Amino acid sequence: MVAKKTVAKKSVAKKPVARKRSVSKKAAEMQSFRLYKDDVPFTTVRVTRQTVYWSILLAFIISTQLWILKIQMDIAALTDVVLSQ
Repeated sequence: MVAKKTVAKKSVAKKPVARKRSVSKKAAEMQSFRLYKDDVPFTTVRVTRQTVYWSILLAFIISTQLWILKIQMDIAALTDVVLSQ
């Protein structure tokens, strides 16, 4: 009979469990000693560069829509003429 050879088992290296670190939230610190100015109220009217950009965009959109409406009305008129003949 052949005797079984025993193989030495390697021990598994156990890693220590990682500790959970809690991050403490810090309050926002002031960056300078300048006086803080309150926000501008919502109802104030002020013309800015952005106001001009939006106005130009609005004018372009309205003029394009009116142009499309004119083309549709012309097509409808031509269709009426063709169908009436």
